[in-house]
Amino acid sequence: MTIYFFTADEKPYGCFCNFSLHGFELDGLWWPTSEHYYQAQKFAGTPHAEIIRLAKTPGESAKLGHALPHRSDWKRIKYNVMHQAVFRKFQTHEDIRKILLSTGDKMIIQKDIGDYYWGCGKDGTGHNYLGKILMEVRISLRHISYDDLVDQKRANFKHSAN
Repeated sequence: MTIYFFTADEKPYGCFCNFSLHGFELDGLWWPTSEHYYQAQKFAGTPHAEIIRLAKTPGESAKLGHALPHRSDWKRIKYNVMHQAVFRKFQTHEDIRKILLSTGDKMIIQKDIGDYYWGCGKDGTGHNYLGKILMEVRISLRHISYDDLVDQKRANFKHSAN
């Protein structure tokens, strides 16, 4: 069986979407969604990155992320940036981590008919890199220790208490 997802409001797999409201700390900052993090990294070290981080919605962060030319190495690093964000999101939130792990070894596909890089594209020939990242993160989470997850929760608690 294959698992398809696209929007954040789909049950139970909407949490696989980068627009799902599952924030996390990464690089010393709080990110409302993985979309915020991903889009901001196109402009890391510039004021535009902070504007994106503070965007009210993931859709707004995406729009801002496409508003200006991005860093010159973006094509080379964007897969790793997305992987880092998705891993931290699922490491941080036990509820969605359980959903991802419950998929076993099933194929996960982002059914975005307009995206041939992150999704499967209209004709199914897309790279589905977001689905591949989710499957890689799933494997990693199977091997992460309970102590690592507890340490991450403590870090998140400190952030929310400040």
